[in-house]
Amino acid sequence: MPVRAERGVLIRRLATAALVPAAAFGVHELRYWLAFGSGAGAALQAQGHSYLHSLVPWIVLLAALVAGAFLQSLGKALGGECSLPRYTVSLGAMWLITSACLLAIYVSQEFLEGLFAAGHPAGVAGIFGYGGWWAIPASLAVGLVLACALHGARWVLREVARLCARQLPRRAPRAPVARAPHSLSRLRLAPLAGGWSGRGPPA
Repeated sequence: MPVRAERGVLIRRLATAALVPAAAFGVHELRYWLAFGSGAGAALQAQGHSYLHSLVPWIVLLAALVAGAFLQSLGKALGGECSLPRYTVSLGAMWLITSACLLAIYVSQEFLEGLFAAGHPAGVAGIFGYGGWWAIPASLAVGLVLACALHGARWVLREVARLCARQLPRRAPRAPVARAPHSLSRLRLAPLAGGWSGRGPPA
């Protein structure tokens, strides 16, 4: 694989991975909003989740990098260039995969907070207690948005590249120019054959 193609694959994978922190943060916030409503902020602060606010600028930075990578790919697609293959899994399968991953991230996060965060309940009560079961529908909702974003981005780039490739003018192929092989030297006529010899001596 060329170096340029490998770099493009690496950028796409990093851009996809950069969406996961934002999705996990969305699951966490949505779970507390569904459980406590307008009192979600007070519940987050009481259970030791105030540190999450310091992560928001970094999540926004990652989202900006993802948007930049998409705009770069869109610029290439406008030129009729798109090397993105279709996903091998369907939208429904990707929805289940992303939802399971987000739920696993939530469970791991709440478990670690129960061990180290002051005021956070420990064990199963800290994960699914106090309305923690809302994390399951929250993971399904955010996972659906993430799966649609990943599938939709590739579909948009492929369709834009296909439409722009049709509108680009096609250059007519140039006729090949016949060239003499370098191994053959040019034939030179003898002086007598061209009639350029001098007069002969008198008889």
